[in-house]
Amino acid sequence: MNYKTLGNTDIKVSTICLGTMTWGEQNTEKEGFQQMDYALDQGVNFWDTAELYSIPPKEETFGHTEIIIGNWFEKTKKRDKVILATKVAGPAREYIRGGGNNYTLKRMTEALHNSLKRLKTDYIDLYQLHWPERNTNTFGRLGYEHNESKEWNRFEDVLNYLSKFIKEGKIRNIGLSNETPWGVSKCLSLAKGNDLPRMLSIQNPYSLLNRTYEVGLAEISIREEIGLLGYSPLASGYLTGKYRDNQLPKNSRLERDGDFWTRYNKPNTSKAVDAYYEIAQKYNIDFTQMSLKFCEIQPFMTSVIIGATTMDQLKTNIESVNINLTNEIVDEINEIQKIYPNPCP
Repeated sequence: MNYKTLGNTDIKVSTICLGTMTWGEQNTEKEGFQQMDYALDQGVNFWDTAELYSIPPKEETFGHTEIIIGNWFEKTKKRDKVILATKVAGPAREYIRGGGNNYTLKRMTEALHNSLKRLKTDYIDLYQLHWPERNTNTFGRLGYEHNESKEWNRFEDVLNYLSKFIKEGKIRNIGLSNETPWGVSKCLSLAKGNDLPRMLSIQNPYSLLNRTYEVGLAEISIREEIGLLGYSPLASGYLTGKYRDNQLPKNSRLERDGDFWTRYNKPNTSKAVDAYYEIAQKYNIDFTQMSLKFCEIQPFMTSVIIGATTMDQLKTNIESVNINLTNEIVDEINEIQKIYPNPCP
């Protein structure tokens, strides 16, 4: 396994992060336990979850993924072996604290308390804001329209709340998710000027089908030591090749919940996937592993968040750290990006 430091700390996290959002929906607790056992044995010490999970989100499965992780901690007594990340939901569904903004002191305190209870732990290593409260573009939406009518909690107030949790020992570090360059910059500047806790990571999408992070956030990541935790590196399975030629494998995400997983169903997706697949075939590389390794080697990347529903998928994903992408392969990948630039932003 490969490791990088988390932000500007001395915390070493594996460059493969165990994503958990399917546990409690596509995966049973037993399967989640198997994944955690195997991942830890392979040196994957960094795990990511959220209060919102399982996914697709439902009221009846809210918090179930954290419960599964907590039960594993209780059973194995290996909490100290894991760098654990979770998230507090941004403006959300009615069943999450009544809906609306969640980054008030009262709501964040409730969210954190409940996450700690479900996870059966006294502390969280990385506590992340799942998405912004303010009116901005998230989850691939284009066409930004500025609108100040929506109320949201000031960055400095939220950082003060997080500082309180850190002083209480309930969280150790903080991060962002689905955030923009402006939001990241504001958090960093306010922390620096007001002796407030510093964001250490940005959890945003990144894959061969969506390299928009490189446009503005990559520079911030490198200059400010706030690395990317790249989610959806396989684009909901498209970059494994399993959906090529209109295939729809049984129990896959698209077969189970096709109406939810629409982000990567775009006009040029299949053309781009086929082109990348041909590169993997040409160099006799597993397509899944090529897709993941390209993400891992980016200089702004701290860790690539994988999400497997079978043990075979998990093993393939983790073993991606051992392959080598030559300059020639990377050049050919970049040529495809020029032809099909970010088909799924």
